[in-house]
Amino acid sequence: MKVMFGEYIRELRTNNHLTLTQLAARLELDSANLSKIENGKRDFDERRLEKLADVFNLDIEKLKVEYFGDQFAKKMFKYNCLPEALNVAKEKINYMRNMNVKQTEIEF
Repeated sequence: MKVMFGEYIRELRTNNHLTLTQLAARLELDSANLSKIENGKRDFDERRLEKLADVFNLDIEKLKVEYFGDQFAKKMFKYNCLPEALNVAKEKINYMRNMNVKQTEIEF
């Protein structure tokens, strides 16, 4: 996906002929917040990823890839990071998996 996550949500919504109000209700959001998400003025809450996947019958793992890829890209862009940071992150993920770090212990 080459669009940002909010734009992706807008595409899903419009391709499925849903209004902002209809999708917002299904995601338990108000339409003003959903509009801000679609326009890149607010981030989508990761706790609603399951609901989004359910509404559009999407694979949750692929949706997480899109969502977190978007989040990483925003952070890296904000701090002008080199792409090598992704390689370091991958190494750290493998390290944490090998150390059996509980996912709930790590905050983003």
